[in-house]
Amino acid sequence: MKRIMLTLILLMGIGGYTSYAQSELSLQECLKYALANNQQLARTRLEEDMGRFKTSEVRARALPQVNAQGQYTNNIKKQVLAVPGEITGGAPGTTTLLQAGTTHNVTASGTVTQEVYNQSVFTGLKAAKAGEEYYKMQTVQNEETVIYNVTQLYYNTLVSREKMIVLDANIEKLTKLVETTSSQVQNGLARKIDLDRMRVNLTNYKTQRTQAQNQFLVQANQLKQQMGMSMSTTLNLPSASFREIENKATLVDFGGMNVDSRIEYRLLKKQEELQEFQKKAYLAEYYPSLALSGNYSYNGISNKFDMLKSKSGGSTASWYDMAAVSLTLKIPIFDGWARRSRVSQANVTLKQLKKDMEATTLSLNTQYENAKLQVQNNLATIKAQKENVDLANEVYNSTQNNYNLGLANLTDLLDAETSLTSAQNNYNEALLQYKLAELDIIKSNGNLKSLLN
Repeated sequence: MKRIMLTLILLMGIGGYTSYAQSELSLQECLKYALANNQQLARTRLEEDMGRFKTSEVRARALPQVNAQGQYTNNIKKQVLAVPGEITGGAPGTTTLLQAGTTHNVTASGTVTQEVYNQSVFTGLKAAKAGEEYYKMQTVQNEETVIYNVTQLYYNTLVSREKMIVLDANIEKLTKLVETTSSQVQNGLARKIDLDRMRVNLTNYKTQRTQAQNQFLVQANQLKQQMGMSMSTTLNLPSASFREIENKATLVDFGGMNVDSRIEYRLLKKQEELQEFQKKAYLAEYYPSLALSGNYSYNGISNKFDMLKSKSGGSTASWYDMAAVSLTLKIPIFDGWARRSRVSQANVTLKQLKKDMEATTLSLNTQYENAKLQVQNNLATIKAQKENVDLANEVYNSTQNNYNLGLANLTDLLDAETSLTSAQNNYNEALLQYKLAELDIIKSNGNLKSLLN
């Protein structure tokens, strides 16, 4: 698929963090730095790790569950049982009180349980794997968001700096004109009011230059924030290469928009898959489950605390063991239609996701068509504004020459200068809008990561 590629100049690579304060950063280098250091993206990657751990947790339900337990009991005051006296050799009709149990009891036991058939567990395993893929897709979406935001800020910052360059050039020209006119005023060849008007314009340009510089610094800080770069780090950007766009003022093949390539749509599809698994999990509650378990215990009893001794050592303790194996079948019969309600809720959620996908498809196609219109309009605007800059520059030079010869008044010169500044700024703004529309085209095609190359 053919697609529009961004055209900033690629500069020499950089090897380490410290070099970022010294080298000029191309767009690709800014993007790579952002993907490695953006804090929100780092958090999303941790959620991806969480997804893997959740899969392991669900998988554990299908594995044998083994537990061991040890217990020591000291019957400080034993239970007393009343029994007929004749049982212990007493007279008939009498009652004898007997103490139950022994003073010391020790038990060590272990149990093993294995799910033989449990549809909920098997469905949960598939859902957990799909959930892990969903977390990965969220990471991809956040990476694309970082790429898009950094690219936007990068272009805005470059254009802000271009505005400063335009103002610097105008300030330099007007400063020279003020110096020349000041000399003429001293020699009686020019009016002081004309000099004052020039100085007013010069002050206005300097004020605009300060405002433009503040805007540039704010945007540079926003760019560093998106990149995850410290505010104390100097961010150097290359000279703007927007001039290359002039060569693109022709019809462009935008390729085609495939909704399946958009991460927003793919995330909805994955949500639909997860919801299908949730529905199957609710349906699995109707199925019977079968579990196999076994337990074993070893017990010691004695009225003296001599269970650690051997029989030959005089121990009075008695030891015995017990073991059992069981197979448990659980058959759900009636739960007040709770399961049926959960299945119905899952069906409604699936219908909602279908509508979300339809709305997202329409929105993505609209964005793509609008981006194409913007690119085409901006290409035409760039061509027109470029011609306007050339014409305004020609008018200014001619007016300045006539002014120096006394054939034009100061008002004509200042008007020509203002028109030239406006034309230059409009041209730079048209270049910016083109690059932003081009960025939207790349996003619509699902190719934002191509900006890294």
